[in-house]
This record gives sequence, structure tokens and C-alpha cells, in this order.
Amino acid sequence: MGQGREPRRAQAYDGELGTAVARAQQGDEAAFAVAYRIVQPGLLGYLRGLVGDDAEDVASDAWLEIARDLGRFRGDGAGFRGWTATIARHRALDLLRRRRVRPRSAALDNDVLELPDRHETHDQALEALSTARALELISRLPRDQAEAVLLRVVVGLDAPAAARVLGKRPGAVRTAAHRGLRRLARELGAAGVTEGGAGTLGESQ
Repeated sequence: MGQGREPRRAQAYDGELGTAVARAQQGDEAAFAVAYRIVQPGLLGYLRGLVGDDAEDVASDAWLEIARDLGRFRGDGAGFRGWTATIARHRALDLLRRRRVRPRSAALDNDVLELPDRHETHDQALEALSTARALELISRLPRDQAEAVLLRVVVGLDAPAAARVLGKRPGAVRTAAHRGLRRLARELGAAGVTEGGAGTLGESQ
């Protein structure tokens, strides 16, 4: 994931997502189901990074709010992903306030951390991991870096959209994501993580 570039998997579905959302706003329930299927995997992965095993319950609460307020949404497919991530984050933070503990990690779905075809070294570091191991490492990052990585890599938001979710400037989100990915790459290099016997993936110095 280069700075300012969305993961291609999410980007490829933005046109279909925007069309589905527009139809759903006109009362098309099948279109809402399409929007749900496109958004839910990344949204659930993001929530698992924040609230662990409670992610599905939080996601259900978020989707109830999304469905209720759908008529208020204005934007395209990419905007809808950012809007849903904001709602989900608010519900997650509500839960964390009730817990009064730091976020805990849990296993991600197998396909959540798919990355674009062209990588920087720290992107390759993430791809070398099992998703459970990736989330374990991400959970050790400082909170701002962890959320930035999850929003950029898992949800597939660009820096401005992730910044709106977090209430920060795009440059701050880019920096946090970059630092988080570099740190993950260093940890992987130190641990000698390999992918398919191809050799150790670490950040070049």
C-alpha cells in the first residue's frame, strides 16, 4: 500500500458499492445486501483489531445504525466505506469505555489482509504473515499506528478517508500507517519470517 493509494481489492468494488448504496437508499433490500457483503469483511476485520471477540456483536449494532441512517448518507462507494467505518468505530469505542480496558486482538478472517498487487517492503511483511499473527503484531503497535494500519490495509480507506474516521489530518494518518508498517517489517525481519521458503522478508535499511 503506497501512501495515498487504496488497496486494489476495495477500490475495485467501489463502483458496484456506490450503485448498490444508491439503490438501497431507494428501498432496494437486495441492493443493501450487496453493499453489506462488500463492506462487512473489512469492517469486521477492523473491529476485531479494536474489540477482539466482540467484533461481530459490535458490527451488528453498527449495521443497525447504518440501515437506520442510510437515507442521510451522501457520497460514493469509497465514501460509504469510510462512513460505515466511522459508525463502527463509535460503537467499538462505546464498548471499550464500558470495559475500561485496552483493545484486545482476535483471529481475523483468512481473506481480510489481502493486499494490492504491487508492494512496498513493509506491505510484503504483512502479506508474509498468517492473519492471526498479523493482528497479534498490529495489536502491539501504538494505538494511532494500529488504527491507521487497520483502516488503510484492512478496510481499504485512503489517507483522507481514514483521517475523517479518526478525526485527524491525512498527513498524520499516512505517517502513523507508514511507521506502523515499518515497525512490523522490522519485527518480521528480526524474527526471520519467511513466505513459502522464498527467504526472510525484512525492511531494507
